[in-house]
Amino acid sequence: MFQWDDDPELNITPLVDVMLVLMAILMVTAPTINFQEQITLPQGSQSKKLDTIKTLTIRMDKNHIVYFGKDKSPLDEFADFFVLKANQFSKNDTVFIHADENLPYKDILELLKIIKDLEFNKVSLVTE
Repeated sequence: MFQWDDDPELNITPLVDVMLVLMAILMVTAPTINFQEQITLPQGSQSKKLDTIKTLTIRMDKNHIVYFGKDKSPLDEFADFFVLKANQFSKNDTVFIHADENLPYKDILELLKIIKDLEFNKVSLVTE
């Protein structure tokens, strides 16, 4: 009569080796797989070309001279000067402030306050 082993041992080492190799292949190839879906996009209404963004550039040098376009003014007189010029521009225009790096911070804030007092809300300090 044939006797069965009471405690059979399973050798799963080859199975684990095969699974690890398959997992390594999957991990290497998965990022390179590209899926492409064919999508039909709906037609939009009329196309409208975006308007170019109007920007104002204000520069201040280390001698506290403020340049606006081709005009220049000392910082202490810039508020009156800018009030006259600001009426030509929309309050939604973006204002860029370029200031010399050697200027005290309070002088740059004074320039920023003048611009904000005239209700320009989009004001940016430009750095390099």
